[in-house]
Amino acid sequence: MEKVHILPTNKTPEYLLEPKGNIKIKGRAIDESRTGIPEQVMKWIDSYLLNPADSTEVVIALEFLNSFNTIVLTSILKKMTQLIQQRRKLHIKWYYEEDDVDIFDRGEYISTVIDIPIEFIKTENISDC
Repeated sequence: MEKVHILPTNKTPEYLLEPKGNIKIKGRAIDESRTGIPEQVMKWIDSYLLNPADSTEVVIALEFLNSFNTIVLTSILKKMTQLIQQRRKLHIKWYYEEDDVDIFDRGEYISTVIDIPIEFIKTENISDC
């Protein structure tokens, strides 16, 4: 399994997917394309779940997140919960700017939907994460 690095655009976030258990999603998630990047990320996760690291850390640092991409992100994280069933560690870190209530609320919503705790980390500048 190889590392995947998808560079960000003005509508899509950066994805860094590493087989050693590091997953990072950073930037803007406002594109409404139903194929392409989301499909590629889900295929990588499916492969990763066949032979995952003992511990997986997912870092999310988004400055914009629309409702469609909230669904995509929820699907990604819900799939990642299979790690817990495999007796692996899953740690999700959700960075948000201190005045961005919308991003924080979406993170809390996703945490409730997937029924997994998310560590919320307040930051002054999301681009530093």
